[in-house]
Amino acid sequence: MRDTVVRTLIELAKENKNIELLTGDLGFGVLKPYWETLPDQFTNAGIAEQNMTTVAAGMALTGKTVFTYSIGNFPTLRCLEQIRNDCAYHNANVKIICVGGGLVYGSLGMSHHATEDLAVMRALPGMTVMAPGDPTEAAEAVKAIAAHQGTCYLRLGRGGERRIHESLPDFQIGKAVRIERKDIRDGNDQTSDRSIAVFSTGAILDAACDACAALEESGIRVFQYSFPTVKPIDRETITACAKEAEAVFTVEEHNISGGFGSAVAEVISEIPGSAPLYRIGLNDAYCTKVGSQQYLRNEYGLSAEKIEGYIRQKLERTADKN
Repeated sequence: MRDTVVRTLIELAKENKNIELLTGDLGFGVLKPYWETLPDQFTNAGIAEQNMTTVAAGMALTGKTVFTYSIGNFPTLRCLEQIRNDCAYHNANVKIICVGGGLVYGSLGMSHHATEDLAVMRALPGMTVMAPGDPTEAAEAVKAIAAHQGTCYLRLGRGGERRIHESLPDFQIGKAVRIERKDIRDGNDQTSDRSIAVFSTGAILDAACDACAALEESGIRVFQYSFPTVKPIDRETITACAKEAEAVFTVEEHNISGGFGSAVAEVISEIPGSAPLYRIGLNDAYCTKVGSQQYLRNEYGLSAEKIEGYIRQKLERTADKN
């Protein structure tokens, strides 16, 4: 995902000399093609993320479109005051790239786990918050925020994410993307009349897809959507699914408090007679364990198998009540 973003950014910056990239002394293996191609549109601000953000704001207010780049919490939580006061308040064209959203840097411990960033960033007025689910969404998200006026946050995985979409010609900020699969229920006499909606944001999309495929194999109808935009949220898609589905499930590699699931809950709370919502993520807790991303996902209920099991458990309880 990150390599796709850098390649896309290079192409955009070649065409637009006002695009600048600032790094907080990180990402050299990934960013090398950029600085070799466009050395005059690149600055290493050093390990000083607050300074990097303020410099980016100043450049943006002179007419530049400035991307800042670092990992985990460093370009967000470490310099939140500068993002709020210098960037978002002035509607400056600063685009903040976080590599390693969620539990990507799991082996480095809690300080490197970006699990509150979506909640914090979406609380800032005027902020656009993006969390693409695969390399295709990531490429389109970079193009979209480069053209968008104002401060934006782009949360990425690290690399090696599975490509879910071949292309997204109709990609827009604020619009969810339907995940289409061949209807495996055709000819299946055991098909259930139950239907659910599963929404996810960010690189957890691959696990959500595997969970949904397993649920469909058992005959459950699944309306699955990826939400590459967390703010502004796609109210239209949420409303339609909340009216048609038996239940709505959100999946995020993030704390459930204030994050993507909370954004969906805010919409559903205003829909009379809507389906119940169940949020899957970190349950208002820090990840205190250390290990690979896949290990931590499984430990905290975010593997494909754990997501599928949680959904089945909720559906079984609903069936028992009925």
